[in-house]
Amino acid sequence: MTSPRTVQSELLRTLVLTLVSLFVIPAATLFFTHYVARTQDAAFLQSIEQRIAASPKLSGPEREEALGFYRSHPLSGACDATADEDRDFHDKVCERYGFQWQFHWVERLALWTIIGGGILLATALALGAIAFVNRGLQYASFVTGWRLMTASSAVEVLVQSVMVVWLSFWVTAYFWERYYIKLVGVAGIAAAVAVFYAIWTLFKKLPAHNEIEGELLAEQDAPRLWQRVRELAAKGQTAPPDQIIAGIDTNFFVTESPGTVGDSAVRGRTLFVSVPLLRVLSTAEADAVLAHELAHLGGGDTRSSALLGPKLRQFDQYAWQMRSGGLTIVAHYVLRLYRMIFEFALARDSREREYMADRAAATLTAPESIVQSLIKISAYASYRNDVERRLFAESRRHEGDLGIARFVAEGLHPYAGSPDFLETMKTANVPHPYDSHPPLLERMRNVGHSVDESRYAAVVTAVPAATWVEEMPTAAAIEARLWNVYEQRFAANHEYSLAYRYEPSNDEEREIVLRYFPPVVFDLSKGARIEISYAGIHADASESGAVSWDDVGGLSFKDGNFGASLVISHHDKGVLGARKTKISLKGIGKHKAAFDATVSEYWRRHQIMRAQQAEARDLK
Repeated sequence: MTSPRTVQSELLRTLVLTLVSLFVIPAATLFFTHYVARTQDAAFLQSIEQRIAASPKLSGPEREEALGFYRSHPLSGACDATADEDRDFHDKVCERYGFQWQFHWVERLALWTIIGGGILLATALALGAIAFVNRGLQYASFVTGWRLMTASSAVEVLVQSVMVVWLSFWVTAYFWERYYIKLVGVAGIAAAVAVFYAIWTLFKKLPAHNEIEGELLAEQDAPRLWQRVRELAAKGQTAPPDQIIAGIDTNFFVTESPGTVGDSAVRGRTLFVSVPLLRVLSTAEADAVLAHELAHLGGGDTRSSALLGPKLRQFDQYAWQMRSGGLTIVAHYVLRLYRMIFEFALARDSREREYMADRAAATLTAPESIVQSLIKISAYASYRNDVERRLFAESRRHEGDLGIARFVAEGLHPYAGSPDFLETMKTANVPHPYDSHPPLLERMRNVGHSVDESRYAAVVTAVPAATWVEEMPTAAAIEARLWNVYEQRFAANHEYSLAYRYEPSNDEEREIVLRYFPPVVFDLSKGARIEISYAGIHADASESGAVSWDDVGGLSFKDGNFGASLVISHHDKGVLGARKTKISLKGIGKHKAAFDATVSEYWRRHQIMRAQQAEARDLK
């Protein structure tokens, strides 16, 4: 469970980064243009005063009139001087695309960008506040914010990219009277990429994906369960689900979002039931959970989630992609801040929905049934998570049947009697894929029935007299198929993690590492080659030959006049700072991006391996 302090810290950090991304570049541009304008004004006036004072053609009154005009018309104001008597001054000084014209309009662009950024930030806060205050306006608020924030962020990227390119030319041109084509070119390319990426991502249709892992439970396979669900729906004055999906996740939920189950598409009202949980819940306790989920259907919670969910996913993907487009980072943090503010509103609303659904379930069944089901589900989810965590931490490859379900079933009752059990249950949340559920103790108070901590273990270890699984002849087969798929995926992910963890000491460990991190060879010019492996870097053309990853303190890729190179910083000292090894990459050509990615990934693997080894030593 995330602590309030952590949430506040992350919110503050995001706010600071939002302010930086929105205002640093335009503020720097405004400062530079303002500095240049004031400096030019002073130099221009001094030059004019000297010329007027030295002019023999001007009489005393004419000299005073000319001085008065230029003192009241600074050079930086020429582009604003549009009166008839100022037309000649304007046309001479503010030539289109000239020095004064550029500085005049860029200064205003920077000022309006700062003002626009402030308005955008205030709008994000206001829309978040509306969603927080009024649940009925949440969807409209987010859709408005979604369209406004994404479009405005694309404009921010465009405008700030223009400023970066402009500054890359004029800062050096003004202070050192020279410009650097390479600097301007790099800034221009970065800006062009950022603008294209922002606009392309804005109009890119991102796929909606809602796959539910489970199997459709036909009515003929569980007629009594279907009948009971319809009875509870009728009591709760809501329409029953269109389909029931049986799975092995540690939760129950309902949704109206379109999705897929295996090869089947599902629409309408969907109820997901967990077969492992139905085995530990009595029929009365399971009825309370089902009534709770049906209350979400009746309260319109799933309907609003179905509308809002795809928008949230699309917004999140857009915001995340803005993080990886170079200069598009200026748009990422304001989007992220808005999402965090909106999430506070959703979290508060989610808690209220859970309280209402719990009260409805307690009314339709019994308060003790819903409370006991919450305790059992929390305990089961906590222990299963603990079993999987320990299995994943093992340093040997898993093969064959992992037996996760068996481990959980056999160990749940002993776990309920352990010291860790009570400590975990004090802050337990009932798992759910869509909502942030309130803590267990608050939910018990909400329905007016509490179970003392000393009785938690008795609730968990109580063997139900009857369960709904007994009315599901296909339950065992469904579980077997789903556990088989789940454990294969678990074992594959575990093996992949071992490839990061192993410093191979035998053939089996070496085989796993090489499966995911085989040696990769890149051809260079004149027949030279460079090989990247889990052990390090070996280059034919390098004087050092092979460099072990343990000898690498840092990596940088350089593009020079004589070709690209890889510069390795070592941990020990050289003549000037850290000792360095430079490996020529001449001839790498179009494979440079692949080379960079390979080197970075293999070095990252080595760092993760060493960090895990250090952590293991600290735990001993």
